[in-house]
Amino acid sequence: MASDTPTIDSDALTAYVEGYLTEDDALASARAQGVELGCAPISPGSGAALRFLTTALRAKAVVEIGTGAGVSGLYLLRGMAPDGVLTSIDVEPEHQAAAKRAFTDAGVPPGRARLIMGRALDVLPRLTEEAYDLLYVDAAKAEYPTYHEQGVRLLRPGGVIAFDSVLWSGRVANPARRDAETVALREVARAVREDDRLVPVLLPLGDGLLVAAKAH
Repeated sequence: MASDTPTIDSDALTAYVEGYLTEDDALASARAQGVELGCAPISPGSGAALRFLTTALRAKAVVEIGTGAGVSGLYLLRGMAPDGVLTSIDVEPEHQAAAKRAFTDAGVPPGRARLIMGRALDVLPRLTEEAYDLLYVDAAKAEYPTYHEQGVRLLRPGGVIAFDSVLWSGRVANPARRDAETVALREVARAVREDDRLVPVLLPLGDGLLVAAKAH
């Protein structure tokens, strides 16, 4: 007897979701530059989620950990208020130079992006408490748990923290994987879930996007 349950093609479904919104030339160029530099850009689906979040928050102040070649920065800026400022932190000067070119090519006014060279763990403690609408994290996975604590400190009530690549190509779901990065990603997922200051959701976009709003 034939089953009435439809067969789901997960690859086709992922391609449909990720291709739901088409990237323009500025994003496509920044994405190609990111691939060339070896700093994997955020997926189109996850990028669209960032733009949605900054739009919904009417974000004026956003912190990004991991500038890359500017793909995620463009998504964040396009959802932010016209006078909003993105603070983006990266340790690689080549990455930030590429991002600066991407922002210029996309017509982003110079004053809307503040690029800071350095380790996020050194920079974040110097930023003002409860002054930011959103914190986006796409950097050293082993440091994610520390970014969680800093994020809660920096966000205003109602602000959002977003961690990219939290599924880590499925490694987090495999208990046999015990490398430092995978363990750190499991730890931050657990910590965010158990933090009563946050309201989280894990989205199966790209390589996994963990998003949490600061309730109080």
